[in-house]
Formats: sequence, C-alpha cells, structure tokens
Amino acid sequence: MQNVATEFDTIAAISTPSGEGGISIIRISGENAIEVASQLYKGKNLDKVASHTINYGHIIDPDTEQEVDEVMVSVMRAPNTYTREDVVEINCHGGIVATNRILQLILGGSARLAKPGEFTERAFLNGRIDLSQAEAVMDLIRAKTDQSMKVALDQLDGNLSTLIANLRQDILDVLAQVEVNIDYPEYDDVETVTSRLLREKAVEVKGQVQMLLATAKQGKVLRDGLATAIVGHPNVGKSSILNHLLHEDKAIVTDVAGTTRDVIEEYVNVQGVPLKLVDTAGIHDTDDKVEKIGVERSKKAISTADLVVLVLDSSVPLREEDRQLLKLTEGSKRIVVLNKTDLPTKIDLNELHNVVKNDELINSSAIEPLGTKALEERIAKMFFAGNIENNSNNIMVTNARHIGLLKQASDALDSVLEGLDNDIPVDLVQIDMTRAWELLGEITGDSYQDELLDQLFSQFCLGK
Repeated sequence: MQNVATEFDTIAAISTPSGEGGISIIRISGENAIEVASQLYKGKNLDKVASHTINYGHIIDPDTEQEVDEVMVSVMRAPNTYTREDVVEINCHGGIVATNRILQLILGGSARLAKPGEFTERAFLNGRIDLSQAEAVMDLIRAKTDQSMKVALDQLDGNLSTLIANLRQDILDVLAQVEVNIDYPEYDDVETVTSRLLREKAVEVKGQVQMLLATAKQGKVLRDGLATAIVGHPNVGKSSILNHLLHEDKAIVTDVAGTTRDVIEEYVNVQGVPLKLVDTAGIHDTDDKVEKIGVERSKKAISTADLVVLVLDSSVPLREEDRQLLKLTEGSKRIVVLNKTDLPTKIDLNELHNVVKNDELINSSAIEPLGTKALEERIAKMFFAGNIENNSNNIMVTNARHIGLLKQASDALDSVLEGLDNDIPVDLVQIDMTRAWELLGEITGDSYQDELLDQLFSQFCLGK
C-alpha cells in the first residue's frame, strides 16, 4: 500500500441514522467538497474560513432561492481529515425531509452518493489508516459491550498494526541477511550459519503468531457475540430467564404453554461478554403446524449454538421430552437451569445428577431473579475462565480474516522449520519465509486485492 493521496471524485452521504433526531449530519469529501457546499450555503465564505471550524448559516436551494434549513457547517481541509481529503460536514435539524432535501441538493452539484464504507476506504487508500484499523472502525460501531469496544479501540489505535509491522520487519531483516550470505559467502560454514538464522527467526515469529492466535477464541466471542440458545419444554420459564438477563420484559411470559412460537434473538452484556440470546419455542411433540416450525428452528438453534442453556421445571417430574433434550444437548457446551425452585421440588434429582455434571447445574426461580447472577458467572467462567484478559501486549485478535491469515502464516513458518530439518537448500526454504511475510502483510493491507476491498467495505454503513 502506498501512503500517497489518490485522486478521487467528490462523494457525499448522510452519516447519521435515518429518522427523527436532534441533528443530522451530511458528510462531503473530495477535492470539490468546499465548492459543493458553498453553492448551497449562505453565511461566511467557506473558502476563507479557517480549517476545523464550524460556521452558522442557512442552506439555500439555488434554483428557487428558498431557505431549506438553518445549519452549522464544519470545514476541514486536507490532509488533517478522516479521509485526508477536504471534508465538509453539514449539521442540519434531524428529520427525514430536511436531511434528504439537503443531500439531494448536494448530489445535484458535482458530488455523487458515496458507496457503503467509501469514506473509510479513502482513509485507507490515502494512507491514514491500514486495513486492520479500517476493520476496527466497523468493530467499534458494532460493539455490544464496553469490553468489545475497548478491544476495537486498541486495534484502531494501531496496537495490532504495530506488532504485525515489527514481525514483518524482523522477517525482512533475516531474509536480507540470508541473501547477503548466499551471494557473498565469507565462511565455509555459511550454509550452517544461514540455516541457524532462519530457524531462530522462524521460531521467534511463530511464537508471536501463536500468542495472537491464543486470543482468537475470546476475541471472536467479543466481536461476534456468544450464540446462546435457551431451550426447554414449553412453560418451564425460558422467557422469564431471558427477561431477567435482559433486565426488561422483552419476551411474553404467561402460564399458557407454547406462547413463544418462534426464535427470539437479543444481545445482552454478561460481565463484558456479548451474548446473542436465542429464546426458542418449547421443544415438544405437537400437531400445530406453526408450533412444528418453531420446534424445528429450536433444534437448529441448538446445533449452531456456542452455548445451550437448558431449562428444566423442578416442580414436576422429569418428562420424556426433558430426557430427550438432555440427550440432544449432551455434546454441547451447556448449563442446565433448574427453574421454579420457589415451588415444591418434584423432579428426580438422583436421575438428573446421573446425566448432568454438578458444575453444569444452577438453581433458579422465575418469580425472583434468583440464579441470574450465578448463571452470568458460570458463562464467564466457561468461556473466559472467570475474566477477560488480553495478552501482555494488550492485543486481542477478533477478526476471522486476521485469524485465517495468522494460521496460514504459522503453517508457512512450520514449513520453514520442516525444510531446515530435512536439509532443504536455504534458497528454497526462504520461499516459505517470504510467504509468511506476505501473509502478515495482508492483515494490514500492505498487500491486498481489489476484490478484498470491495467485499470488506461493502459491509460498512453509508456515511462511514
């Protein structure tokens, strides 16, 4: 990637969510950004105002000369902007009509509508951020908890980028030394010395890569959330447990069996871990066509869940459906919640303990949020050993693309070591070392394909 500004046309988009609000912001970026805004703005001369100032005025329709809205206009001149281009942001009153009207007037000039993520793409192409930082922007927007936001901010600050750059430089240094030793041998044992250099560096870099990969499991959970299916027989209190975790009455709770007929998904923060809670329809035999569809979806949710919370009713004996669910979730990471403990216990605890481990079982009551705290603590312990820890460099890998590239880089380094063990000529071994260097470069975007950029930035929202 070259850190030089690239010539682009001028783009514009609404950067705030649609709908009613206090303000809306329309962002313009490009060589003609100030000129485009000036054609619509009545107030100070935007060509002469200082950079990074906000200016009061009005947007005027140039065709009718009618006032469209009262606005504040921010002018930011290149290169000290998000895109490293001239950027103008028009702050107007929130609302669909005014915001869209101003955007249409801007697009009627020499600007076009930005593609999803195009502002951030320009920030990358103009060298202000690298590719991993660009991806961190979206992670920050989508963060579900304080912890996931912190991880995204660390990556946006360049912590991962710096480590990757250092590893690539270490590899480059040893490759350069290998080339010198091959082209200008000064000693008879040059092959031995060169092999030792390659081996030491391959082992060192692989250790760093493995350290990053060790954080990947936790990191992916923080980024994407922990898919958690709440399952059980109808009317055992699944929706009540969901509501207790959400701290709001999101799911309908009644004493009528089968109230939940579909899968309800909600995110909840459990000790810094984003849980994607799935409240499923009660799994049981039914002739109701709608309920059958819900039951099938519930079974699918179990098969794809990272964690299964199986809810049993302690006030009734174990039913055959309960036994089937215990069997169905046997191979999953699960927590068995023994609900309705405020009522007399009728479930056969001896039979239950024969199939459920002690550390899987939690008592709960739907009348009071009894057991919710224990459930949250158990989840954190299962996936984060009770807490969330970054490695010594305060870096956590959260992105599936990064994880895949790190694994490939680790394999390439294994090939280096295997080649040296098998006395393969150094000039062939260094091909695998170079491959590891290239793969690490794909993380930060020092090497990339245009198709990757199109796929990556298309996931962004308009205006970012």
